[in-house]
Amino acid sequence: MPKGSAELTRARKDEIIAACRKLYETMSFKEITLKEIGQQTSFTRTSIDNYFETKEELFLALFGQEYDRFAEDLNGLCEREAALTLDALSSELAHALERRPLMLKLLSMNLYDMEANSRMERLVEFKVAYGKSKDALDRCLMKFCPGLGEEGRQTFLYAFLPFVYGLYPYTFVTDKQKEAMEQAGISYAYMSTYEMAFSFIRTMLGGLE
Repeated sequence: MPKGSAELTRARKDEIIAACRKLYETMSFKEITLKEIGQQTSFTRTSIDNYFETKEELFLALFGQEYDRFAEDLNGLCEREAALTLDALSSELAHALERRPLMLKLLSMNLYDMEANSRMERLVEFKVAYGKSKDALDRCLMKFCPGLGEEGRQTFLYAFLPFVYGLYPYTFVTDKQKEAMEQAGISYAYMSTYEMAFSFIRTMLGGLE
């Protein structure tokens, strides 16, 4: 890691991550290279290597930012609301997911490869961000669903977390995928991220209370 203040290091990493975020809006993970990212920043490819040794490390950092923002939304909900009905809580959590399409897209990728091709320190940083989002969700459950108890909260969390991994592919369907489904004779009922998330969360929480 190059010498300099922590603030400067953070600013440089944020610039690199922002460039990756911008490219990912129009390019696929496979298409994006560290060279492409370097062309969008004030750094050379060699300088980027000082912060992220692999593309997977960089995407993992982007992923961590999304988890941080998701946690901020959930913590803000806890601070803003004194109480919520089951429907209102389900709606708020569904909207929180709806606001994070990039997080959902990254979740639908091969996270194993991203983690396997990242150094331990980068992986730990990512796990910290993930843990914060998990704790923020648990905090919402403790506040707004006190009747669940610890066992009920754990049951919900370990159903919710795998669920969100598959949310993006079901709610962001390409024209090519739709055509393939039609040719295969498979009916498909489109649901938005909010609709699918609300239905799942409301059903799960309702069954646990």
